[in-house]
Amino acid sequence: MTDAIRPKTIVKMRVEGDSKSHARTDVSVRGLTSIIDEPLERDGTNLGMTPTETFAAALIGCTNVIGHRIAHKNGITFESMRIRLEAEFDRRGVSLAEEVAVPFPSMTLFVDVTTMADDTQIAQLQQELAMYCPIAKVIRMSGTELKEVWTVTRP
Repeated sequence: MTDAIRPKTIVKMRVEGDSKSHARTDVSVRGLTSIIDEPLERDGTNLGMTPTETFAAALIGCTNVIGHRIAHKNGITFESMRIRLEAEFDRRGVSLAEEVAVPFPSMTLFVDVTTMADDTQIAQLQQELAMYCPIAKVIRMSGTELKEVWTVTRP
């Protein structure tokens, strides 16, 4: 009898940032580089998303990846998926006016999918997405109210 090889459940993630200026950071991971920057009006060079925009983009990306994994596991296919985020952002912290316990009081994800999945399958997918998306879990645990508005179109 052979023992099954078990994948590691905890792995180390290594990401590095090189400060190119007071506003720009070149971030590297797995041989890839991304620029995080401030817009011109905040004395940046506008070569990349701001740190808070990057955070919001991470939620959209995670929703996409985990949503598709769950769909595949449950036999759901998407003809299309589009994700949009609207967030309330309390800027007092980043402007150094005062400490803010919950910088994003609320966020709303708008998920538009085209699929043949029925309402029960979509409800199951939504439930599992809340269970497994690590970015959404961190956001919810921070005290942010994270809402999802799904629009399902059937071809």
